[in-house]
Amino acid sequence: MMRVDLHLHSNCSDGTLSPGDLVRLAKGRGVLVISLTDHDTTEGLDEFMKSCERDSVHGIAGVELSADAPYTIHILGYHFRRDDVFLEKHLSSLREYRDKRNAAICKKLNQLGVAISLEEVEAEAGGEVVARPHFARVLVRKGYAPDLHGAFRRFLAKGGLAYVPRVRFSPLECIDLISKSGGVSVLAHPGEIGAEDEDLLRILSELKAAGLWGLECYSAHHKGEDVFRFLRLADGLGLRPTAGSDFHGENRPGVDIGITVPNDAIPWDELGIRL
Repeated sequence: MMRVDLHLHSNCSDGTLSPGDLVRLAKGRGVLVISLTDHDTTEGLDEFMKSCERDSVHGIAGVELSADAPYTIHILGYHFRRDDVFLEKHLSSLREYRDKRNAAICKKLNQLGVAISLEEVEAEAGGEVVARPHFARVLVRKGYAPDLHGAFRRFLAKGGLAYVPRVRFSPLECIDLISKSGGVSVLAHPGEIGAEDEDLLRILSELKAAGLWGLECYSAHHKGEDVFRFLRLADGLGLRPTAGSDFHGENRPGVDIGITVPNDAIPWDELGIRL
């Protein structure tokens, strides 16, 4: 058995640790292979990969993209060209919208009578990329919510009073974007999609036909019986199994870094890793 984690977030998106600190934490916990998969950005990958080399941890370049199908799903991209102009152009457009979304969230909160400014949220982020967890911390600090979970439930999550939807690519666009940049695509935490087995099989079959490479079977989001169910699904469709915690640091309490898998569970050579 070995400990790996191919689904990590840094403070370049909505995590709390720097890419370098993620690597140091993984090494300290005995995690042998890791991937940084920040939302819509590859900004932290240079620091991450250099830190992996320095600390003798196997690192894989990654990114996470959101899509609607009509369920909200997340596509992880791995082992792509980090300097790919086509990829960066599309990620840049998502980041530009994120800035507009943050301003819209702030405006909605103000209209609800919440005294909060974008400057306060940016200060809370402390140089990190501004994301909803930073809004949540300010809301808790100013007494508008009892805790982070309450801030999301009342204001920031889907159905919340100040929720603003994200601009998303379609699943096929995500897969195409990753493929054209030389990478492979994986459907993240299938247990979180909310689809019944029949719908999930249909979605996976369509995505496999479009070039989906793998399925995140081992996940902090999945219970033991779910892991075996997704492994059977992956095997039946010819998808490679992967493993990831979706670690965000303090922004996702209760989720620790590292997933234990059999040594031969993941085809490491196809991800550019030689163990």
